[in-house]
Amino acid sequence: MSEYKTLYLSEKDSVAVALSDIPEHVSVIVKGKKQDIPVTILEPIRFGHKFAVKAIEQGADIIKYGEVIGAAVVAIPAGAHVHVHNLEGKRGRGDKIAK
Repeated sequence: MSEYKTLYLSEKDSVAVALSDIPEHVSVIVKGKKQDIPVTILEPIRFGHKFAVKAIEQGADIIKYGEVIGAAVVAIPAGAHVHVHNLEGKRGRGDKIAK
């Protein structure tokens, strides 16, 4: 397994952040507090970008640093890049206020 560094702060998180560019088709170990999570990267992940550490169903919340940052607009497999093409933000949106 390659030693690419990632940032993963909460066991609730569905994504991790790449701390360097990660090429596709490599395996990384995401270090958790309770367990390490092996993930095969499906596409290039640039420094600072997110990738799924587990499969995320369409419509499910996406959690980063223990907080909901958005929802999946499509099903996202583990190892896929998570960004504006497959995530709809919920934070700071007046049209997403719970009633």
